[in-house]
Amino acid sequence: MPHDHAHAHAAPTDLGPAFRWAVGMNTAYVLIEGAAGFLTGSLALLADAAHNLTDVAGLLIAWGATVLAKRAGNSRYTFGYGRATILAAMLNATAILIGVVLVIWEAAHRFGTPVKLPGATIMWVALIGIAVNAGSALLFMRSQKGDLNAKGAFLHMAADAVVSGAVVLAAAGIMLTGWEWLDPAVAIGVSLVIAVTAWGLLRDSLRLELDGVPDTIDRQAIADWLGAQPGVSDVHDLHIWPLSTTRTALSVHLVWSGEDGDALIQHLAHELAEHFAIAHATIQLEATPCDAAAACVA
Repeated sequence: MPHDHAHAHAAPTDLGPAFRWAVGMNTAYVLIEGAAGFLTGSLALLADAAHNLTDVAGLLIAWGATVLAKRAGNSRYTFGYGRATILAAMLNATAILIGVVLVIWEAAHRFGTPVKLPGATIMWVALIGIAVNAGSALLFMRSQKGDLNAKGAFLHMAADAVVSGAVVLAAAGIMLTGWEWLDPAVAIGVSLVIAVTAWGLLRDSLRLELDGVPDTIDRQAIADWLGAQPGVSDVHDLHIWPLSTTRTALSVHLVWSGEDGDALIQHLAHELAEHFAIAHATIQLEATPCDAAAACVA
């Protein structure tokens, strides 16, 4: 029986302009907030600046994924260069966690030696952050409904607007009460939020690096759907793995009785791309289950 493959690649959304604007705005804000944090001695501002720096890295990773997804493979890298985005995500997550430890360590010492801080300056800088992050989120609002990569960028920016809001509340608290300890407390709180996000990024990227099924893919649903196709009596050797942070591949053996195998493969590849976000499908049709010790090569 045929051992065939098919490709069904949807035209990628051009997110270049959105990423350029988002990266530009967030980079400018990181410089402003970082400078304000150093000049005022505010750990809350420095922690949020570190957070926003990771946002820039995250946006660049997502942007790079959309660029790499357009590059064709070659004789040495037959699937292309998409997995570089997974490696970049792992390095990014590791760097974030190291930064979190350093900020929390410094904040813990700051509790014992409080520093006089200009609450008004901190508040105004953080208000700019809310505007930048909310504006960045709006850039991805329309495309995030049909693009998981854009959805990730949208949710990240929207969450960061909330984090900047926490810094504003700390500044207001300092101005109203004079409690300087609010600054390191918020720094620790923001850092813990970052740590949760970074740990999730590290966990997910490690799973993808080990060819784990992406979170957005329901393997059992795909197996059930394939098994329910006309003429299919058995589904085995089903493998699903990431080609990049945005593209997924599948290979499967189907025991099938029918007449037009090519038509079935084309249909399955189209439906897998349309409904399950599988960009590259390799399908082997068999009249009977193959011998796992001999002919069955997934």
